[in-house]
Amino acid sequence: MAILGFLLNLAGATMLLLFAVRMVRTGIERSFGASFQRLLTGRRSLIGAATAGVGMAIVMQSSAAVALLVAGFGGSGLLGFETGLAIVLGGDLGSALIIQVLSFRLAWLVPLLLSVGGWLFIKSEKRRVRQYGRILLGVAFILISLQFLRDAMEPIRDSAFLPAVAGYLARDFITAFIVGGALAFVMHSSVAAILMFVTLVAIGAVPLEAGISLVLGANFGSAFIPVWLTRGMPPQGRRVPYANLILRGTWAVIILVLLNKLPLHRLFVFMGPGQSLINVHVAFNFTLIVLSLPLARRLAGLAERVLPDSALPAAGDGMDEISALDPAVLDRPSLALAGLKRELLRMSALIERMAAPVMDLYANGDVEQIKALQAMDARVNEALEGVRNYVAALLEAKMSKAQRRSARELAEYAISLESAGDIVAKRLLHLAREKARKNIRFSADGWAELRSMHETVMGNIRLATNVLLSDDVESARLLVSEKSEIGRLERKSRKRHLKRLAEGGGASFESSDLHLETLRALRDLNAHFAEVAYPILYRNGQLLETRLIETLGEEH
Repeated sequence: MAILGFLLNLAGATMLLLFAVRMVRTGIERSFGASFQRLLTGRRSLIGAATAGVGMAIVMQSSAAVALLVAGFGGSGLLGFETGLAIVLGGDLGSALIIQVLSFRLAWLVPLLLSVGGWLFIKSEKRRVRQYGRILLGVAFILISLQFLRDAMEPIRDSAFLPAVAGYLARDFITAFIVGGALAFVMHSSVAAILMFVTLVAIGAVPLEAGISLVLGANFGSAFIPVWLTRGMPPQGRRVPYANLILRGTWAVIILVLLNKLPLHRLFVFMGPGQSLINVHVAFNFTLIVLSLPLARRLAGLAERVLPDSALPAAGDGMDEISALDPAVLDRPSLALAGLKRELLRMSALIERMAAPVMDLYANGDVEQIKALQAMDARVNEALEGVRNYVAALLEAKMSKAQRRSARELAEYAISLESAGDIVAKRLLHLAREKARKNIRFSADGWAELRSMHETVMGNIRLATNVLLSDDVESARLLVSEKSEIGRLERKSRKRHLKRLAEGGGASFESSDLHLETLRALRDLNAHFAEVAYPILYRNGQLLETRLIETLGEEH
């Protein structure tokens, strides 16, 4: 019974820790997700990029989340390999630093975080303030889960069972390395896994030697997480996760052998076992950055040879006119559906390329570029026609009920994407040309609002692409939540604009129609991309007729 109680308490503490880490991360993503693109893609030097990665990981409490963002921007051509690798390496160092902060004994802080965070989350009607409350609650739950973990270990610390296991791991560092990697991958959180190891070492349940092997394994295992989650992305998006895995794995094995074959671990023992383990973790990630950044340029060429560009690159070299629909596999529905999904990704990439420079065209009024982008809408229309014909032929083949449903859902989303292309070509780009022709000026506040909303919509377009690839329920929920947020931003900007008109702003009066039309077009563009989320939510019981189900599932 003692072992059963221990396992139950350990499982509860672990799940609470995972829940808390995820709660903080989703709170950050929902508050600042759209701003991450500018932060990541605006870096020019590798040191600046690594510093940005450190900050991102500290804020998001997840190096894997940083790697996924980098992979997404890399896949869409917005981020180069060298910069992306520097950001990911910095993200791993940032997650190591946040472990240092969370490892402090901060029991006095828990009631304060629960009180303030709970009040903000429950009482506030403002979306961003509610997310601040979510973040504070998540940090409090992390601290509670660590104390819960310490308490769970206390009854068996002096038993024969735990010392035997800990002693074996201390003697067999390879097994300990594998266990650490497996736990980090299964938990999908290096922060949670390493916090657990630090706690076990700090209370004496696991010796420092075994803890070092576990932490090095967790560093290796955590690098598998973005590799696994980006397996459906184009090669451009997978290069950085694979390079990070190779670099991290190689360095982890080298340090593992050095620290276990030579008495080097004694150099870290000067501030207690738990702190010494954190020192090893931080030193490992810092030295990895120092050694890897000079190799980034050479690794870029190697990565391009190992993972060459796909046939549908985002950078627009003419290859995006090639359809992914293969009539030869119509008798094999699983392959045909995969090709159909790739075709929708191609349509999405075309529209993203059309929409990305809209605000720049509002500013410079480049008529030739506007015409070139509007001409791309014909490709989107052709792609929709191809999808319709392909699905019609596919539905005549022998398929399961689920496959037929998937084919119809993908065809419906293709229609939404075609409508999104029309919004960009016939509304936004038309408005950009109209602004240039009439030399209309926005007020400073109005222009800032439009740029912010455009940035948010572009972030949601990339999120919609990830939802299409992954069928992830949580990402689908976030996409629908962002649709509501876009509606709120549109209403807020409209009210501010009308207020500026009432106050007699000359620029606001001059640009009134253009401002309001742009807001509506951006809102509608976002809504068409968000359509990909609804079938996923419906299949998983997460959708009522008119709104998302309000359950505790939404709060994590």
